[in-house]
Amino acid sequence: MSQMLKSSGAMAAATMTSRVLGLVREVVYASFMGTGPVASAFKLAFMIPNLFRRLLGEGALTAAFIPIFKHKEVQEGDAEMWRAANAVISALCAAAGGVCVLVVLGLSGALWLGRFSAETTLMLQLLRLMFPYMLLVCLAAVFIGMANARGHFFVPALGSVMLNAVMISSVLATYLQPFKNWPLEQRIFGLAVGVLIAGLVQMVFQLPSLHHEGYRLRWVPPWQDSTVRAVVKKMIPGSIGVAAFQINVLVTQTYVFFVDPTKTINATFDVAVRLMEFPQGVFGISLATFLLPTLSGLAAARKYPEFRATLNQGLNYLSFSNLIAAAVAFALAEPIVRLLFEHGKFGPDATRRVALTLQCFAPGLVLFSMNNILARAFFALNDIKTPMQVSVFCLVLNLGLAVVLVHPFREAGLAVANTGSAILNAGLLLYALRRRLARLDLVGLNRHVSLLLAAAVLSGLLAHGVFRWWDDAHGHQVLTARLGGVLLPIAAAGAAYWLLALSAKVPAAHDVLHLLLRRWRR
Repeated sequence: MSQMLKSSGAMAAATMTSRVLGLVREVVYASFMGTGPVASAFKLAFMIPNLFRRLLGEGALTAAFIPIFKHKEVQEGDAEMWRAANAVISALCAAAGGVCVLVVLGLSGALWLGRFSAETTLMLQLLRLMFPYMLLVCLAAVFIGMANARGHFFVPALGSVMLNAVMISSVLATYLQPFKNWPLEQRIFGLAVGVLIAGLVQMVFQLPSLHHEGYRLRWVPPWQDSTVRAVVKKMIPGSIGVAAFQINVLVTQTYVFFVDPTKTINATFDVAVRLMEFPQGVFGISLATFLLPTLSGLAAARKYPEFRATLNQGLNYLSFSNLIAAAVAFALAEPIVRLLFEHGKFGPDATRRVALTLQCFAPGLVLFSMNNILARAFFALNDIKTPMQVSVFCLVLNLGLAVVLVHPFREAGLAVANTGSAILNAGLLLYALRRRLARLDLVGLNRHVSLLLAAAVLSGLLAHGVFRWWDDAHGHQVLTARLGGVLLPIAAAGAAYWLLALSAKVPAAHDVLHLLLRRWRR
């Protein structure tokens, strides 16, 4: 049983809790504000600081810093490791804090001097209020990366549970007196305040586990620090390479917000993105988080055979978990969206549009997660330039496809553009990694993925057939019928997929089964 499966599986349990709460948050958000202009303004305003969090905190900063952090631990000891960490955190506070001040002042000036539509004005006001969230979650993400590097995965991942709990509470608070009688355009600011509080809670939540490891938060002047210079040198190009999907989404969403006369595409597209990110985040992000410090340690020790074997194993586990999720998302898109979202201000038309968008995302689900892992493999090898170059090319392609496809196909066109660019991104990264590691043995991976793909297709067809049978017999007008129309097909598809994978002797299926049986016996 691999340590990768144990550690990433433990973290996936915490991440699953967080993602379930995140999905609950999106359900509450959709019921509260629907998919209209107010929802689109809030989604875009929240996406911008959230992208900075993924670029800096979860993305390029941690990808650049964690290999150095591990090197300091191995080569120079804990004292220098913690000092270097404080220098990087001090630099982050100074830089991100300065950016926050400039952005807030710039937005205030634009709102005071400019003349914008009501939707654009609301979006800029919400962005001004929520932008400091960027600093808070960047700090939280760096703390999480440090804890992961010290072997802690479960408790740090619970920080996102706290974040989502606070954000859900902010929606519920808007139903209290006197807020419940306010118009939606005013009540939406309660959600923006909740975003700030949630970021603060998530950051503070990380400190006890680090304190137990011996870390003490201190200001270290970062201006001439060699570690800070090394991190910045790697981080700037890496900020594009590690968050290609999020950059794609933001670029296309911003473009659409200003060209869509209905101001509904943004909100509809975002719901589909959140559904797609649910399976991606539960195991794909957990694997990527485990692999960065692990691969960095192997690369620092020049254990390249172990590096290749670990990467290959990670891609096997990723394919096993996400191929069935993609098949289910494609086969059951409409009943899933109907069950989760169709109430309150979210109507049947929104269900159809989100479901079609989710189906267009589904073929790329494995590739979105694979890009995350492959980019981290390059970072562990101290190669920031290659994933950056690949991502820039795919970003340009994605934007071109989005401009062409959004007008005839709306949200679905954006999803097709993102999926197409993700497929090309993964192909180019794999090609470049093969050249970098000449003996990158993926023969076993190719065979297992082919078997799993066939099993996923058959399981998806089974899921669709079971749903049609159930829907013909019971309809989908009441909650119990909707639950049966989703849970029963998923159970049938999951059981079929696992049995097919076990009979094909796919190692990932056997490893997961052994892990579950072992924990059940305990």
